[in-house]
Amino acid sequence: MKETCGTSMLQNQPQRHYGVTSPISLAPPKDIDYIHTQKLVEAMKPFGVFEDEEELNHRLVVLSKLNNLVKEWISELGESKNLPPSVVANVGGKIFTFGSYRLGVHTRGADIDALCVAPRHVERSDFFQSFFEKLKHQEEIKNLRAVEDAYVPVVKFEFDGIEIDLVFARLSVQTISDNLDLRDDSRLRSLDIRCIRSLNGCRVTDEILHLVPNKENFRLTLRAIKLWAKRRGIYSNMLGFLGGVSWAMLVARTCQLYPNALASTLVNKFFLVFSKWEWPNPVLLKQPEESNLNLPVWDPRVNPSDRYHVMPIITPAYPQQNSTYNVSTSTRAVMVEEFKHGLAVTNEILQGKSDWPKLLEPPNFFQKYKHYIVLTASASTEEHHLEWVGLVESKIRVLVGNLERNEFINIAHVNPQSFPGNKEHCKWSGYVSMWFLGIIFRKVENAESVNIDLTYDIQSFTDTVYRQANNLNMLKEGMKIEAAHMKRKQLHYFLPVETLQKRKKQSMPDISHNASGLQSKRASSDGSCLDSSRDTDSRTPYNSPSLTRISKLDTAAAEIERNAGIQRASGASGRDKMLNVAVPSVSKGLSIPVIGSKVETTVTIRTSGPPCIGCTIPTVVGHNTISRLRTHLAQGQHELNGTPTTNSMHAAPKRPHSPTSEECPKRPKDREKLIGQDSAFKDGGNPEDVKRRSAENDGLGGKSMPIPIIDTSRSQVLSVVPLCSQRLSSKELPDSSSPVPTNNIRIIKRSIRLTLNR
Repeated sequence: MKETCGTSMLQNQPQRHYGVTSPISLAPPKDIDYIHTQKLVEAMKPFGVFEDEEELNHRLVVLSKLNNLVKEWISELGESKNLPPSVVANVGGKIFTFGSYRLGVHTRGADIDALCVAPRHVERSDFFQSFFEKLKHQEEIKNLRAVEDAYVPVVKFEFDGIEIDLVFARLSVQTISDNLDLRDDSRLRSLDIRCIRSLNGCRVTDEILHLVPNKENFRLTLRAIKLWAKRRGIYSNMLGFLGGVSWAMLVARTCQLYPNALASTLVNKFFLVFSKWEWPNPVLLKQPEESNLNLPVWDPRVNPSDRYHVMPIITPAYPQQNSTYNVSTSTRAVMVEEFKHGLAVTNEILQGKSDWPKLLEPPNFFQKYKHYIVLTASASTEEHHLEWVGLVESKIRVLVGNLERNEFINIAHVNPQSFPGNKEHCKWSGYVSMWFLGIIFRKVENAESVNIDLTYDIQSFTDTVYRQANNLNMLKEGMKIEAAHMKRKQLHYFLPVETLQKRKKQSMPDISHNASGLQSKRASSDGSCLDSSRDTDSRTPYNSPSLTRISKLDTAAAEIERNAGIQRASGASGRDKMLNVAVPSVSKGLSIPVIGSKVETTVTIRTSGPPCIGCTIPTVVGHNTISRLRTHLAQGQHELNGTPTTNSMHAAPKRPHSPTSEECPKRPKDREKLIGQDSAFKDGGNPEDVKRRSAENDGLGGKSMPIPIIDTSRSQVLSVVPLCSQRLSSKELPDSSSPVPTNNIRIIKRSIRLTLNR
């Protein structure tokens, strides 16, 4: 296997400079590094990350057949449009791949992201009509469907057992040659925005491969990091973690800093660099370049909304976009904690004290927190349930944002895995899916108890989901979402014992001791911290102070690390990991205390309104609640990407929300129309997301499900139930100020209030 130990070919050659800074180390690999890398490969094999030669060749055959179909179709279309025979004979057409397949890191059975590039006589409507019909008549093609109104319009199908997502771009040229280079910025001239988005995936992928010093080492390292992220529950662009292109760019930056290192070393350095990175300083693979095409690009000096991105990772191809606009303060804090954990584990592995399988052990999310919110989404039929779940899941990050802005909450951590309802849930509500959010409440000094009201946070979220469902013409009778707070000991009402006890109990590290450079969530809205990270001269690289410190740390300990002497780094990072989780913020030096492991809390819930049948855990009626101030976000936008800016009049504005897509699907029967696709590969940074995100800032979407009857006299469930299938005529998501359509939705408002006692 070529990737097994990917030896560096640069040792005896002049080193090319990669990235916006000089490398941290040019040290060549040692014999022990080859052994560690081989062991890493062996640890990854059981997870199906490598395809055998037969499977790889089958993909090549399928792509070749698809490429021939495209050329044949474009030629036939030219004849039907009366092009001269000499032109028809040379019009060409080509299939390009992007995403994980193009990067060379796809897993066994994974789909292929592909782009159909056509000359100027081919219209987008031709692709979704005549080419779609041509595909219909191919015996090897199954499950064919078009998603024409998605953010990035796509045709999805299965070609001889290989799933393919095919997008379309029409270039303003007469012919498409086989050696066409899409990295040329001039290819974007005179294109509509949908074609630019479609091209963006290929352009970003090719640019990443062009910017790494050793492709084999990059690929093996990226395979390892992607597998680790999935195993640790932090691989999901849609839910506010990172998607494939973002992980690829972080790995590529690590390769630039250690150009001669093998995968085993690069995995360790990845955790070293990004556990110490000073967010929100951006990660860049190359200096942004100017262009005369006047397309909007990520630039916090020009775009105020860009200043509120908490973990910017910037795509290298023009127009440069932030691929992590969905990341929130909570998801960033969770990822930084995981980086620290990965650093401690890989230090032990390289010292010979542990093995690679330990790095890939999943955490036990359900032993990590004391408090949880369970979201359930239910529908009366399986078809309706699939539609409903897709919409609700695509909005869960909105609920996370709502909870983050609550002044008493430090962390809202959503588990990307959904769970089916048990028999009792399904008996009440038909088809059910559940998601769980771990919550860390802020410890209030000198207070015996604190009353917390989560009603608005969750109600505004459910309002948003139903508002959008109405405007997408998808709301059906029986579709509902519910939310409930519960403590860890009450999770057994929802989940089987084996899920809750599959690993030893882990306590959540205290987040108040922030050693990672992340900022307090009580942030000013002027964005000056991020803005100052970039020199006013656009030619000056983004020089992160954290890289200087990493370089000093790394140089001093380089030889010790290789020969199993990293007790200092290992011990320190281990202690950091056990004691701290970084809380992001926008103003340096602030940290917010949280409930420590030694502080026992009790939850008291007061219910308003009548008892709710099918609701949750027995509780004690509490006294007095405090309603909290809420952040109001101003809308800000530009065509390719943008986020709403924050009005800092709020006493404790946690953070502004990042954008969501403005162009919503009309009939989201395909889940891809609801899920936020990887920004660089699929939607080019979600340019027109701004309006919808700003509309959602006062309440974004998530989902929940019916809860077993435990005590019908006391409830902490918020439930929203549609009554009929009447539809709004508008296809657009209304402004946040527009009312929930009460003529066809009955909203049962119940308080979710609790009291934290010492």
